[in-house]
Amino acid sequence: MGEPQEIELTRHSYYEASVTRPPASVPLAGRITADVCVVGGGYAGLSAALELAERGYSVALLEAQRVGWGASGRNGGQALVGFGFAGQEAIEVQLHAADARRAWDISVEALQLLRARIDKHAIACDYVAGHLSLAVNARKARALEAWVKHVAHAYGYPLQTIGPAEVGNWIASERFHAGAFDAQSGHLHPLKYCLGLAAAARAAAVQIFENSAAIQIERGDSPVVKTADGEVACRFVVLAGNVYLGEFGKRVAPELMPRIMPVGTYIITTEQMAKERADALIRQRAAAFDTNLVLDYFRLTADHRLLFGGGESYSTATPPNLVGRMRQRMLAVFPQLADLQVPYVWGGFVDITMNQAPDFGRLGSNIYYLQGFSGHGLAMAVMAGKLAAETIAGQAERFDLLSRIKHHAFPGGALLRTPALVLGMLYYRLRELL
Repeated sequence: MGEPQEIELTRHSYYEASVTRPPASVPLAGRITADVCVVGGGYAGLSAALELAERGYSVALLEAQRVGWGASGRNGGQALVGFGFAGQEAIEVQLHAADARRAWDISVEALQLLRARIDKHAIACDYVAGHLSLAVNARKARALEAWVKHVAHAYGYPLQTIGPAEVGNWIASERFHAGAFDAQSGHLHPLKYCLGLAAAARAAAVQIFENSAAIQIERGDSPVVKTADGEVACRFVVLAGNVYLGEFGKRVAPELMPRIMPVGTYIITTEQMAKERADALIRQRAAAFDTNLVLDYFRLTADHRLLFGGGESYSTATPPNLVGRMRQRMLAVFPQLADLQVPYVWGGFVDITMNQAPDFGRLGSNIYYLQGFSGHGLAMAVMAGKLAAETIAGQAERFDLLSRIKHHAFPGGALLRTPALVLGMLYYRLRELL
């Protein structure tokens, strides 16, 4: 996961091109004190900082690059209920039915919290309600229908089944056999939302230090978080850097690094089209993804572009001919867009766990970590920040529920785990294609 490659990928981001960032915060210099030091300026870190500041804690937040530079500013923009098919299965295997229901309800509350934060802080982030899950063949349609029935029975959550005769009324694509519609999930401009959270945190007196990578933590009753030029003495630490703890993660929290893997995901955006043409592509302008293991995801932007993502890389290397490959995937879904240019292509890394369920917990009594969102972080990472803040304030029940989910290190150690994952995903990808 090389930084120059990452920086290059951010230069062609539609998200960055469509926002005006405030001036960078000054880097940390010298020694300061705070009740809580948060590491990571994405959704989870900003949400924890904001929630803690509103509860009266003094908070310092350290971000290695700029706020929203990592996955929080580069993702597909889909705010989804639940933990994904695999993650939900892992939760159901490990927890009793009542606790699995409580975990699901936390994910529903995550969507409500996202909307509440948008309204409370007047964050202009182009939010649109509605999400489609789409099956590409009859076998996958049967599995999706079974999932719809399961979440209705186990969690009381309503999803609308879309049969083969109806799917063409929802999406202008012949690729899909059937689907399901979720009225409560939705989509937004993720970087606008992240910057809005940062503005709210600053207004609540959170000290945000950009270009200030945490490189070491002195653990103990009063932890000290160190950067290259400064340090934060505090009572509590919240680690919310995920895979972007990077090389320093080996010193900051080495026990966490084997439990997550960076997976590259890439996005293109078309040039603008007429509103009527955009409206005709997806009913209600809902966000969508297919249910394949290596999935495609897409949605319309507020300025009438198609944003299309997928093409995961499990080797951390950017695929060659990225624009051509991504455009080919897009045209397999929407061949009628062949006349449109693709002016933006970008990507980045999400963090996945072995079982694709989130990984929350403690290191000692006063260091909390939030990681492993596995592609479902837009809503859940914000909720994770709130749960960490609740725990620091003495209300640990909900945090402890999710921290009971067990996680294993990826096999192969530091040298072999990435090649092993690449081979495994290649096998499943070939099986899916055949």
